[in-house]
This record gives sequence, structure tokens and C-alpha cells, in this order.
Amino acid sequence: MSLRILGIETSCDETAAAVVEDGSTILSNIIASQVDLHAQYGGVYPELASRAHVEAIVPVVEKSLQQAHIAWQDLDAVAVTYGPGLPGSLLVGLNFAKGAALGRGLPLVPVNHLEGHLYAHWLETGAGGAADGHLAFPLLALIVSGGHTELLLMHAHGKYEYLGGTLDDASGEAFDKVGRLLEVGYPGGPAIEKIAQQGNPRAFDFPRAWLPDTYDFSFSGLKTAVLRTLQHFNGPRPPHFVADMAASFQAAVIEVLAEKTARAAREFNVENVVLSGGVSANTALRRAVRARVSVPVYTPPPVLCTDNGAMIAAAGTYRYQAGIRAGWDLDIEPGLRLA
Repeated sequence: MSLRILGIETSCDETAAAVVEDGSTILSNIIASQVDLHAQYGGVYPELASRAHVEAIVPVVEKSLQQAHIAWQDLDAVAVTYGPGLPGSLLVGLNFAKGAALGRGLPLVPVNHLEGHLYAHWLETGAGGAADGHLAFPLLALIVSGGHTELLLMHAHGKYEYLGGTLDDASGEAFDKVGRLLEVGYPGGPAIEKIAQQGNPRAFDFPRAWLPDTYDFSFSGLKTAVLRTLQHFNGPRPPHFVADMAASFQAAVIEVLAEKTARAAREFNVENVVLSGGVSANTALRRAVRARVSVPVYTPPPVLCTDNGAMIAAAGTYRYQAGIRAGWDLDIEPGLRLA
């Protein structure tokens, strides 16, 4: 008999809900984006984000059930993100999930947002992704998003080992901040990637924070270098100046991410490498990692790179099968770690 899980995700600025069957088949995946709301600020405004979640959560969940052609009584459980993320945003999703599960007599399954990003790779897409092939352990995961940059070893379902992470800005955060400096638009990642295609990645010699003998990352110095370079060009700028800046910045971020991922893949003799999170949609990053790694490298389609309910439902399925349930006293954990 099929196992159907409703996944709810509100950790940042997407109100998302999805129904996934047997941990892999997406029956629905509804996402209400707040990009236009936050674009005027060049980043997520937490108070506005939580208010927008309150307005969107009911219609998003209802639409996810309608698209899946099922009713509440056809579900086996409700899975919800309880951390990490913005406190106000997390509260909206968690409180809705609690009420829905309690009212419908369904089990409540707690899901770590980062684990959700990993389990996007277990969703069938028909696009040659990990779920369409054979994903073997141990695998190396690079999670790169607006709030996270981490390297993890996944030894088995639910078994993780932390290798390293950012000491300051996450890679996606750095993209957003530099995008604001270059005035190319929000979110910064896609905007910089697009304009960088017209630029020279060697035009500016931006620093790489290698942090030797660690798998940690640092992007604050790179961001400051971009700012200082901009301050030196108060007058007329040369042709392709912004494109060259974008390309050089992107190259500096990607080189460090790709090199450290490749080194970890060799050191720990992994079977696969998976890229997860919003920044993993960057095609230059995908190419760079694949060029340096000898094992298969998997990336989800773009819609599953950014925050979505399907990844939470997929992770929730494995946790449900492991017998993990939350009590009604479950609270948010904004600083929750995966390992």
C-alpha cells in the first residue's frame, strides 16, 4: 500500500507544500514565492516573510492536496520543517502542521530543513537525477544556499558526519550581498550567474579563503574585496565592468567550493557527490565540481534546489519509516544542525 506524506516548508521566504508518495513520487509541489516582496530590500525581511506565510499557508496546502487529487484522509502523515530557519517563518509552518495533524488524527513528523535538501535527491524527476539511478553510500553532500554552506558525509539514511561549513557568510548570502553591490537585481545568485556569462572571470584577482587543512569556508573577505574594488571606480567605468566583476566574484566562490568538495571526495573515498540548496542550481558550479570529481555528481532540477515541500515530504517519509514522530510540544529550532 502506498505511503503518502504531506510536506510543509516555511523556513525562509517560500511557503511550500507537497504530497509525495513512497518517498519518491511527487504528486504535487506548490510553492508561493516572496521574491517580489523582498526584492526592494535586497534580501529577506523576516517580519514581512512571516506575515506572508500566514496569508499563504492555507491556500498553498489546499492547492497541494487538490493537485495530488487526494483528501486529508488519504494521507499517512504530515511532515514539517522545524529548523533551521527564520523563527517567525518556522512558527507559521509548524503551528499549521500541528493543528492539521491533530485535527485530522495524523502523525506529525519533524524534519530538519538541511536534511530536506539532501532528500531532494531521492525524488524521481525523470531527468537523470540520483533517484532515477542508484545513489550509494557513503556519499558527500555540499549544501549551498542563502543560509548554509556545509560539507557533510552521509553514511546511511539519517547518519551524517559534519566536515566543515562557513565561518561567516553563506555562499548564497554572499551572492545576494554582491548582487546588491553591483545593482544587478535580487536574488543575487541567478542575477550574477546571468551577467557573468558576458564577463571575464580573470578580470579581477579576488581572494580565495582556502583555510588550509579544513573543510571550512569564508566569504566575508571576498565580499569586502568586491566593495573595495567598487569604491575605487567612482568615475566612468570601463565597458563590461559589472559583468567582469560578477564573473570574477562567481569564479572565486566556485573555485573554493569545487576544490574542497573534490578534496573531500578523494579523502573519504565516497561513492557519489550530491549538490543541494539554491546555489546548486548554478551551472558553473555544477560544471566545476564535475570537472574535479571522479565519482558521479548529482544535482536536482532547479525547482528542487530551492526550498520546496516535496523535499520535506521525501525526508519525512524516511523518518516516518524509521518510527520518528513528534509530540504536540514540538518547538522550532532556528539554529538546528544536521550533524
